[in-house]
Amino acid sequence: MTVLTDRLAGAWRLLRQATGEAKWDEYVARCEHEGVEPMSRRAFERHRADEKEHNPQARCC
Repeated sequence: MTVLTDRLAGAWRLLRQATGEAKWDEYVARCEHEGVEPMSRRAFERHRADEKEHNPQARCC
């Protein structure tokens, strides 16, 4: 049973990384490490969306 659990946990981590969901956890951990008050989740997501819009990494056209 632990093999199945390990594989599901690994798949969950990969899915969170692929969708960007893990970025919030990384941000909060970095703030805790630096002793900084993190912004709200909503503000964090707005900031990410603004960054993607103003600094595109790749374009189709």
